[in-house]
Amino acid sequence: MEEARLKIFHRTLPHWELDGASYFITFNTWEKLELNPEAREVVFNSCLFFNNQRYKIFVFVVMTDHVHLLMQPLLKSENEYWSLSNIMSSIKGYSAKQIPKVMKHIGTVWQDERYDRIVRNEEEFQAYWQYIRQNPVEAGLSSTPEDYPYLWQTPE
Repeated sequence: MEEARLKIFHRTLPHWELDGASYFITFNTWEKLELNPEAREVVFNSCLFFNNQRYKIFVFVVMTDHVHLLMQPLLKSENEYWSLSNIMSSIKGYSAKQIPKVMKHIGTVWQDERYDRIVRNEEEFQAYWQYIRQNPVEAGLSSTPEDYPYLWQTPE
């Protein structure tokens, strides 16, 4: 296989993609829209739908107005990885169509862009993992990460 390629592009935010890299990704609801439990369940299932097919999720959490993911795109073909844009379009697009079916909301669900960061080493990976796990606890939504129903992590 070829050497990993770094791709850099901008919309409003800069986005860097490196073949084979893991990413910490955050995406937010439009204008701080608060997702009800049923809507969070829709997003939760949307995130897991292509897990281990297009990407590998290590840990993720669906909060009331944002989502954090620690994930790695997988190979799409012999020398091409699934792009973050394609992955995020799938998750956000499908969930945006389903959310109005479970809560009173008409219009935009997600902000256009996402915050993404290439995870540079094991220390960063572990820090992001713990940050994601503790997010519902820090927000007062549960007393332990395991008590929060919209947190998922790779079984050890």
